[in-house]
Amino acid sequence: MTSIATFRPRLRPLQVAVRRAFLRASLPFALSLCGIAHAQSDAPPPPAGTDKTLPTVKVEGAATPLPGDFAPTYSGGEIARGGQFGLLGNQKLSDVPFSMTSYTSKAIENSQAHSIGELLAHDPDVRPAYGFGNFSEVFVIRGFQLNGDDISLNGLYGVTPRQLVAPEVLERVDVFKGANAFLDGASPTGSAIGGGINLELKRADDKPLTRVTAEASGSGQVGTHVDVGRRFGSDGQFGIRVNGAIRGGETSIDDEFRHDTSTAVSLDYRGDKLRLYGDFLYQRRNIDEGRSTVQVTGTDVPDPPSATHNFAQPWTQSTLEDTVGILRAEYDFLPGWTAYASGGTHHAHEDGTYSSPTFDSVTGTTATASDILRTTDAQSATAGVRGHFATGPVTHRVAAGFAITSIEDREAFAFSSAFPTSLYGGGAVPMPPLTSFVAGNFADPGLADQILMRSVAVSDTLGILNDRVLFTIGARHQQLHQNNFTVGTDSISSSFDQSINTPIFGLVVKATNSISLFANRAESLAPGQTAPIGAANVGQTLAPNRTKQYEVGAKYDSNHFGGTLSLFQIEQPTAFTDPTTNLFGTNGTQRHRGIELSVYGEVAKGVRLLAGATLLNAKQLDTAGGATDGDRPIGVPSYLFNVSGEYDLPWVPGLTLDAAWIHTGNQFLDAANKLSIPAWDRFDLGARYTLNIYKHPTTFRATVENVTNKAYWASATGAYLTQGRPRTFLMSVTTDF
Repeated sequence: MTSIATFRPRLRPLQVAVRRAFLRASLPFALSLCGIAHAQSDAPPPPAGTDKTLPTVKVEGAATPLPGDFAPTYSGGEIARGGQFGLLGNQKLSDVPFSMTSYTSKAIENSQAHSIGELLAHDPDVRPAYGFGNFSEVFVIRGFQLNGDDISLNGLYGVTPRQLVAPEVLERVDVFKGANAFLDGASPTGSAIGGGINLELKRADDKPLTRVTAEASGSGQVGTHVDVGRRFGSDGQFGIRVNGAIRGGETSIDDEFRHDTSTAVSLDYRGDKLRLYGDFLYQRRNIDEGRSTVQVTGTDVPDPPSATHNFAQPWTQSTLEDTVGILRAEYDFLPGWTAYASGGTHHAHEDGTYSSPTFDSVTGTTATASDILRTTDAQSATAGVRGHFATGPVTHRVAAGFAITSIEDREAFAFSSAFPTSLYGGGAVPMPPLTSFVAGNFADPGLADQILMRSVAVSDTLGILNDRVLFTIGARHQQLHQNNFTVGTDSISSSFDQSINTPIFGLVVKATNSISLFANRAESLAPGQTAPIGAANVGQTLAPNRTKQYEVGAKYDSNHFGGTLSLFQIEQPTAFTDPTTNLFGTNGTQRHRGIELSVYGEVAKGVRLLAGATLLNAKQLDTAGGATDGDRPIGVPSYLFNVSGEYDLPWVPGLTLDAAWIHTGNQFLDAANKLSIPAWDRFDLGARYTLNIYKHPTTFRATVENVTNKAYWASATGAYLTQGRPRTFLMSVTTDF
């Protein structure tokens, strides 16, 4: 411990940054004063009796953030005050007519999250679950499922690791709530209906960083994470950020083992007008005997097994490997005008042996085995220009851009016949022969699909009354092309080539300096479905599904904390074969009406919150023969409620306690609302302690998720069951050198 006699005050990082910024900003002014003083020294002396005191000069200024800069954060540093809004770029939340929550790398560190889903479990508007048949994460936003394939990375679709992303390499996780086809373009698989997620990789800060984290779990997982950042050059114009992480061991689920490695390198150049970025990411994830999702047939939903029980077969496994490269350039060609171009490439390899049980209360629980080999090669690019000007009393923030994404998937797979098993123990069987259904060559997988998406977009945000009223209008023209292949033959089984325009209308009224009112009319877009066998128009591809959203709300931003209240309606067209005409068409609607409330930041000294609630009134309308009219859609809870808070103990400097309560309403497993899972609650507790050890800032963290070890079905999205995680104890220590 440092004695009082040897104690020396140390500037905080923020103070150092402010002082450096002030010195840089004041240097030209100081030089000009020197010039004035020198000129005055050569001038004749003033007449006697003249006041020689110079008048007070008040200099005020604020640094304008660069187009690539991240938005500042609320107090606590875990939630940002803005984020990446697609075509509009990085914007302050109070200036745009949309809803978003942006999580920082500090939020990732403090949550000790091992995946994006674990981070967003505390978001009051999002519920994570597993994808169908594997361990990919999906996210329910405003009642609609967002697939992992439809998450963007650095603003680009198609280049994000397909199923699981290492959160250690991320600087920001932007969660957009609502329809976003105009801002980002249509997503590759069309699931970005109720919202979207964009991930931003870390890059070098002005302050040198060498940070090492060691972590462990109560079940035996151990790992380490190294984060190094430096800037070089006379003005720090060159930057490098390197992140490397490795983790492995048994999870809190019995006999489930996970092994993760990730490496990310970010290079950048910051000139007066030109900025260049290069990001490279490699990650590999291995899951052995992972607990899968559960299918349900019949008239009963199974009771969840004990929280830690694993009903996976011992021979199941999944290996996920992703390699990503992204380049970006920005150039300020005129004052207030920036041109940009970005391009990325992604190669993914999945090799898994899977088995998901199907529960039937009458015939018993069965399962099949499968081997899946899948490779993905994707390229994505975007380019555009942003700028601002004024016409009389009206200001304009204009944007125009072009985007293209190309994806090619190749597959080979083989399935076994069904075999009996159990959810509750004694269901393990030897690996069965995979002879029931085989397609493709595992040595040379065949084409599964080819996707090409192109779009151009323009927008103008008009500001009046000193930008206290902002009206955004724009449109994106999108071209969607996809070929689906019969695996093993490389013959096209179905194809579509469609184009459509998606407009945007948004309004922001700044009632006060802290309160903004907003409204928008936006759309989401998904490729049209193809009529199935048995329909009179078999093989016909429908027009793209245009989902319409209407939203109004209010935002509060006090620098220290903020909040968003929004009311929305989203109408998604649904397709089915009409029982009278036998024609497959867009005949029905799924309508979600809801209210969202979120509060984030420091609401009182030493007290920080991330809390909120979502109320959803979701209905199926105009269904086939009216059979399920008015029923709730599958996997959509009627209400969500979260309270996450942390408190800095004033009598123990550096010690912070945190707690969370997550509540989710009941969900239906079928369209007729005959099968359902009950509402559930989860409680988490944690603490962290920060101190200096030999002048090195060090933080100890401990978290207990699902404190009560409750066994529950967490999600019914996709018409299958995902079980919640058992009690999980996480701990870590982070030191800056």
